[in-house]
Amino acid sequence: MALNVKGFFVSNTKNQAFNFKKANLFLQLEVQPTILPEKLTLHMGEQKVHLPSDKEELRSFIRSLLDDVHAFDQMIQENWFEEDVMRIGAEQEMVLVDKNHKIATVALQAMELMKDYPWLESELAQFNLEITLTPQEFTGPCLSNLEKETLQRLAIIRENLATLEAAPLLTGILPTLRKSDLSLDNLTPKERYKALMSAINQQLLGSEYQLRISGIDELILKHDSPMLEACNTSFQVHLQVTAQEFVKKYNIAQALAGPVMAIAANSPLVFGRRLWHESRIAMFQQSIDTRSSHKHLRERSPRVDFGNDWLKDSILDIYRDDIARHRVLMSSDTHEDSLKKVANGEIPKLKALQVHNSTVYRWNRPCYGISENGKPHLRIENRVLPAGPTVLDEVANAAFWLGLMIGFDEKYEDISKHILFAEARDNFMKAANYGIDTTFSWLNDTKISAIDLVKKELLPVARRGLELRNVNSHDIERYLGVIEARANKHMNGARWLLRGYTKLLNEVGKDEALTTITATMLQNQLNETPIHDWPSPESKDLAEYKPLNLTVGECMTTDLFTVQKEDIIELVGEMMDWRKIRYMPVEDEKGKLVGLVTSRLIIRELIKEKKKQKTVTVEEIMIKEPKTISSEASVKEAMHKMRENQLGALPVTNEQNELIGIITEMDFLRITARLLDRLEKVVNHN
Repeated sequence: MALNVKGFFVSNTKNQAFNFKKANLFLQLEVQPTILPEKLTLHMGEQKVHLPSDKEELRSFIRSLLDDVHAFDQMIQENWFEEDVMRIGAEQEMVLVDKNHKIATVALQAMELMKDYPWLESELAQFNLEITLTPQEFTGPCLSNLEKETLQRLAIIRENLATLEAAPLLTGILPTLRKSDLSLDNLTPKERYKALMSAINQQLLGSEYQLRISGIDELILKHDSPMLEACNTSFQVHLQVTAQEFVKKYNIAQALAGPVMAIAANSPLVFGRRLWHESRIAMFQQSIDTRSSHKHLRERSPRVDFGNDWLKDSILDIYRDDIARHRVLMSSDTHEDSLKKVANGEIPKLKALQVHNSTVYRWNRPCYGISENGKPHLRIENRVLPAGPTVLDEVANAAFWLGLMIGFDEKYEDISKHILFAEARDNFMKAANYGIDTTFSWLNDTKISAIDLVKKELLPVARRGLELRNVNSHDIERYLGVIEARANKHMNGARWLLRGYTKLLNEVGKDEALTTITATMLQNQLNETPIHDWPSPESKDLAEYKPLNLTVGECMTTDLFTVQKEDIIELVGEMMDWRKIRYMPVEDEKGKLVGLVTSRLIIRELIKEKKKQKTVTVEEIMIKEPKTISSEASVKEAMHKMRENQLGALPVTNEQNELIGIITEMDFLRITARLLDRLEKVVNHN
């Protein structure tokens, strides 16, 4: 979610629109401006970007934004854009992990160590970094060059991070990531990120951001900032296109988004829950979704979006729609008279348009830039592809998409004549949910599985597309061979993670399973073994495990059975017997903790009741103010508290005293047993 401009990408753009009259559009944008009393500043390329300090500044910026749209339109009409070359480019995002395979918030230290490398960029969170890769002409050895350069730059990062006891990991979402990792304390301390957080928060209609995703498991939570977006890391691929072919190719990119994501999916685990095969899609949209639920059926578009219809006229359709749908969040101190520049035959940077585009996100993103030769150009940025599982897998994904973009351009005059936009969008969401197991509504009203679609139709078209660009034949076979092997083995990153994690959960605790998965991913990435050849993760593969570094939230039980004060103790006794549990939290109708019942209390009262023939309720016997602990507390702290107070369990509550889990002596016994098993294996090995 970076706002700065990188590499040959002189601007990151992204907008949509209806053809509103300039005056009407201006009036709509002027309503309820985003204003802060204090001006927060950030650098965006050569620009300083900040939140508008008053209405007049906002109006001035909007005028510049509209001027940029009109200047852009004139440039398109007069054919100013580069046409004699087609380039590709990419950006590699990564997450930083420590020696325990949890996040390492060392991005700023790493940036300082590598300050002489202009291709390295910071990201929203202090545990993320990004590499900008050199753009190159789409022909010959471009793909193998992309792989080599990515590996070389990752090697430099690994070497420097090693001095900080950290390592880079390529993954769509880090399996060991915790909700507590996404606090604003871990926001990269740069003004542009603070400004972005403030701007998005100002647009929030409800009181909190809400996240809800269902897969094998279900995740329902609220968060107080857009930092959930920092979960996501991707491998963003750029394809330069001409102004004349932009509409056709952009629509192709939209139609291909679902199938390409299905074979590349790599992000099914979030906070230990098995969710969508590509959970990045839901995480990104919901993490900065400022909308709120209402009784009425008014439609509001999220700032992260697939789109609402096929592109029809030009790239400006997207810019105009994004401006019309999404409020201006940022302004710029550096103003550019783009209309005057165009009138004088100069190339404008479209600075206001760049600023607005940095706050709206499409999965296929239109981009405007200026090449080194001084000519403006257009690109389509594919933001669908996740980071990992290896660099080889990432470049294979890129080769597949790039080949399909060229192959479909040759094969179909207008892709929108063969598939409804609603079907393309539905395919995108189904692929995010089910990945390689998706059944698509495909061209000309056909139904086909992801595997059959990739093998029977898409691979031949991708191969043809790469051949049309004269890509080296060895590279074509190498990278498309990876895609074919995934399809033949029915295995991609998401499926490997889901199968491996589910298997490990039957053997070890949740945190150890996630740590094992992460450690195995890191090792396989170092070996550059493509995902279809990864062996299933084994608990023995984790060399060292230190549960005392865990938080209570990582090992507490959240699948709770509770009672209320008015319940009779016979019910409680039966429930404890059925579920084989010894501690039963007591909560009120709002989910707040009001007491705790133990099996010892139940037995004692049931014996008395049998003699007295009296009905006893939970309220009469419960511990009324039980000791509690927060989910952020360490396991060591929980053990000390239980030992000091001679407790067998601690309910886990939040600041509002809402019950969110429970940790018991059985949880510690499981951890201890695993440690003893590991110690025995080490002793026997030596």
